[in-house]
Amino acid sequence: MNPIVEKVDNEFILVVAISVFFLLLVSVAMIYFVIRYRKSKNPVSSNITGNTTLEVLWTIIPLALVLLIFYYGWAGFKTMRDVPSDAMTVKVTARMWRWSFEYPNKKQSDSVLYVPLNKPIKCEIQSVDVNHSLYMPAFRIKEDAIPGRTNYLWFLPDKLGEYDILCAEYCGLNHSYMRGRVVVMPENEFYSWLNTPNVQDTVKTNLSLPGSTTAPPPDSLKPKETKNDSSKTTKKEK
Repeated sequence: MNPIVEKVDNEFILVVAISVFFLLLVSVAMIYFVIRYRKSKNPVSSNITGNTTLEVLWTIIPLALVLLIFYYGWAGFKTMRDVPSDAMTVKVTARMWRWSFEYPNKKQSDSVLYVPLNKPIKCEIQSVDVNHSLYMPAFRIKEDAIPGRTNYLWFLPDKLGEYDILCAEYCGLNHSYMRGRVVVMPENEFYSWLNTPNVQDTVKTNLSLPGSTTAPPPDSLKPKETKNDSSKTTKKEK
């Protein structure tokens, strides 16, 4: 299984499980106390001075749980930052409002990141204008693109298919349209594509964005063609 996906999912399940457990515990205890100590059953309140054992337990147990969550979080973060030595490096450039990718042989792709199956991919991320954030939900990874700085992340595409690329940092008017795709291909098909010269790969989006030369406008935005009615023209001439 994908190591990053596995660790992120396990951390999420752990936090949800702990949250649900304490939700049920507190809810049951609250209902019990409401019934047990209602006025008709306990007309005279008793003075409780404290319980050292309980106080120690509800200090140690939450501390242990927080440390457990921290450990899982740190283990996942360490995996995300330790790039495999055989990873392919792809330069990612963010601009309003699109992504572009450059491969080691200088071939470029606009808005579509083609990757080979089961090959670790390292993305070196830069921005040419404002802050953006490269987000690939299917691979559980996200990293900011900051002007004047190079950040990185890596992922393992272990299943064939197409996956979303989104921008997770508000970057202006058309932020929501700043999207692309990860296309995971069989290794032989990927290297055949990679070694094909002078091919510019693009993805069609639903809106032609400022700064983008790859997305044609949808039909609804194109000027409507006017049809000449020959019969009306003939009548007018007569």
